[in-house]
Amino acid sequence: MAQSGVQLDRETISCSICLELLNDPVTLACGHNYCMDCIKTHWDGEGQKHVYSCPQCRQFFAPRPVLLKNTMLADLVEQLKKTGLQAAPADHCYAGPEDVACDFCSGRKLKALKSCLVCVASYCEKHLQPHYDATPLKKHKLVEPSKKLQENLCSRHDEVMKIFCRTDQQSICILCSMDEHKGQDTVSAVAERTERQRELDGSRLNIQQRIQDREKDVKVLKQEVEAINGSADKAVEHSDKTFAELIRLIQKTRSDIKKQFRSKQKTEVSRVRDLQEKLEQEITELKRKDAELKTLSHTEDHNQFLHNYRSLPALSESTHSSSINTLPLRYFEDVTAAVSEARGKLQDVLRETGTNITRTVTQVDVLLSPQPGNRAELLKYSHGITLDPNTAHRFLSLSWSKQKATSVKIGKSYSSHPDRFTGHPQVLSKESLTGRWYWEVEWSGIVDVAVAYKKISRVGNSDDCRFGYNDKSWALFRDLNRYIFLYNSVRTPVSGPQSSRIGVYLDHSAGVLSFYSVSETKTMTLLHRVQTTFTQPLHAGLSLKYFWGSLVSTAEFCKLKKTEDI
Repeated sequence: MAQSGVQLDRETISCSICLELLNDPVTLACGHNYCMDCIKTHWDGEGQKHVYSCPQCRQFFAPRPVLLKNTMLADLVEQLKKTGLQAAPADHCYAGPEDVACDFCSGRKLKALKSCLVCVASYCEKHLQPHYDATPLKKHKLVEPSKKLQENLCSRHDEVMKIFCRTDQQSICILCSMDEHKGQDTVSAVAERTERQRELDGSRLNIQQRIQDREKDVKVLKQEVEAINGSADKAVEHSDKTFAELIRLIQKTRSDIKKQFRSKQKTEVSRVRDLQEKLEQEITELKRKDAELKTLSHTEDHNQFLHNYRSLPALSESTHSSSINTLPLRYFEDVTAAVSEARGKLQDVLRETGTNITRTVTQVDVLLSPQPGNRAELLKYSHGITLDPNTAHRFLSLSWSKQKATSVKIGKSYSSHPDRFTGHPQVLSKESLTGRWYWEVEWSGIVDVAVAYKKISRVGNSDDCRFGYNDKSWALFRDLNRYIFLYNSVRTPVSGPQSSRIGVYLDHSAGVLSFYSVSETKTMTLLHRVQTTFTQPLHAGLSLKYFWGSLVSTAEFCKLKKTEDI
């Protein structure tokens, strides 16, 4: 009952406008009380009507009343302040449906300020104070208010789960660790959180790096669009001026050529913008994922962190952008030259000239630059390549670095794997090759240097599994003093200087695969070039055999620098 009386006094001396204790209280003729500044501000808003009202009972006053401080009420407020009485909590201090409520408030509950992982309870500011004052409670772990505290209790033993079982990948209590989880791999939740936090931080760094890479790619593509438009506009302008001189004879041809310009321009711009949009979408998704990981990384509840960490979806595969290599800003200049060539031609050759211009427009491809002409240019596309142990035949031994393969006479005891070659002594790279790649292989003995689709067959001795003997692989074979190129069982003899090092250049988008002989002085000779259409990502491959009954074959991917001296 005493508490009810105090509550009544508190409400009586509170301003209904600001909901705080009355400050310089004034009493209106209707009997309602307000802070002087509050009622003045309220009436200032009504001043243009020249009619003033009470915010509570809506009684009107005209003219505007003169406000005088209610000294008796002011003294009462000051006395109550001295006794420690405070204004009632504002509505926003009480817990709503979406808020975490204090477990110790009686009646209407206040919002929790913190949750205690030891007490498994949430506290408002008042009830939280003992955790700051009492020595035993100071050691408790306080976190942001959480509605999921009960998930920290073991459903079987009603104990706080402070241990993580790595064997079963779940949080457990101390009694569980001595019962059904006895003998399993268990660590403290803190230790498991620390390790998973490191993994999460690594994932965030990876995401942030990918964001930076994608943003750079988007910038390149935006410049590409501007360059295409600028070059196309100049070409159109030039063609207009040229054909204007022969307008009576070539009006129709000029119109057709202009349409082809615009059509090709639209196609190329659309292609680049599609890739740009895809990269921007990936950036948005990566930023969203980064935000999720950031939020998770700040979760103070270890068990909640581990619970949410296990449900994190894997990162989507990154968009490869190594093929975004632009030409100098001269996309339609060849077209312009063809148009200039048409000047002076007579009507009887106009049709032939128009055909030539059309062919030139069709050859414009902004995302493919000219093929490298020397080793310095090839090295710009060099990437590290490693071998996938899961694909290695048992008669191949891989180095610790996974960059060298050696034929062996006694088979290795590799585990069974669906990607492993079982019939031919072959191995594929881990890396999926798209865009532009260049690598070099140091070899000895009987070796095939190849590229293959991932879906090449693996089981058995049939030609479907063998590099160069099907339509899913291409291989250069060296047997003693000769080279042979193999594709789909067709053997093509290749002439060129013998070398212990072979260079391979792949332009996946252009459908170009080139093999080079690399001398000790790093001079290069083109051995064979393939022009085709690759429909899937490729993998680098090696095939090694014993020869002469005892000598082994070896092949190793060389470590290259993009600026290596030659």
